[in-house]
Amino acid sequence: MSDKVKVAVLGATGMIGQRFVQMLEDHPYFEIEGLYASERSEGKRFADALKVRDYVYKQETLDMRIKKMDTKHISEACRVAFSGIPSDLAAETETDLAQKGVAVYTNAGSHRMDAHVPIIVPEVNTDQFESIKDQETYSNGGYIVTNANCSSTGIVVPLKALMDAYGLNQVFVSTYQAISGAGYPGVPSLDIVSNVLPFISHEEEKMESELAKMLGTYSMGSFNFADFKVMANCARVPVIDGHTESLVLDLKDTPSLQEVADTLASFRGEPQKLGLPSAPEAPIIVRTEENRPQPVFDVYAGTPVRARGMASTVGRIRQSNGYYKMWVVSHNTLRGGAGGSILNAEYAYRKGLL
Repeated sequence: MSDKVKVAVLGATGMIGQRFVQMLEDHPYFEIEGLYASERSEGKRFADALKVRDYVYKQETLDMRIKKMDTKHISEACRVAFSGIPSDLAAETETDLAQKGVAVYTNAGSHRMDAHVPIIVPEVNTDQFESIKDQETYSNGGYIVTNANCSSTGIVVPLKALMDAYGLNQVFVSTYQAISGAGYPGVPSLDIVSNVLPFISHEEEKMESELAKMLGTYSMGSFNFADFKVMANCARVPVIDGHTESLVLDLKDTPSLQEVADTLASFRGEPQKLGLPSAPEAPIIVRTEENRPQPVFDVYAGTPVRARGMASTVGRIRQSNGYYKMWVVSHNTLRGGAGGSILNAEYAYRKGLL
């Protein structure tokens, strides 16, 4: 009889759901109780719904059958639900599960800006876990913790390192986002091949609000947003996995470029101090080559093996007209998706919140 925490994967036929399954195989804390999706997928083998192409699942995982979403059953069988369902469906389902006593760790955006729901990246703001105690369902054991939008996640750890060391006045970010960020099958090929799409619905607004929430504080029952300004431009590019982001920063102090690089490379957060299973040993990897980072080389940055794709890679650190400039690459469906929620739940497990 396993003493691991029983978990459900919601949206197991989708890209993020399948990344959850990938990261939960042989997990030291968690055991998959069931894979859940819509009624039309009920009874399918997991193998018959595969969308992840760069990971080989165990045969016993491939043979698992998809179950129809049943919040009553999930609440009776599982302590945790990892949610990879679309935002329009997530709001009601996740609320129902929390009301039934389930701890919900979600990639969906439905609840990110709710009054007592944190957006957690545990290298950045584990103190905001305090907010779950103010959720109405907490006394019943249920609560909701979100991870950030995939483009916000890639840069928030470098921003945290620099904000703590030097202060932040303004953040200008331009994103070059992978197709997989749009879910499966992504963007129609006739739209994206040999093209750049300079509009992703609500993406810029999400980045501008989420970064301020995560890098702010939670006290006296409310979130206090950080006071720096964020200006975002977001585009979709013909890359399968890996968001590339251009940062231009107005810092309060004027460190040297070497000091900036050293601050980023030496940064460690709570997941590293606790040795969480999916935490990269170094959450920020600094490259010195003139043509890095690139998704093709850097999207799977992070060690040990369980943390592949969980580090942000920063390169081309420069200074111009009083601003600091750099490029960042991160894996949008691992660190920016399922992996972020897994890491959040690992932290909660170690801190007795499960």
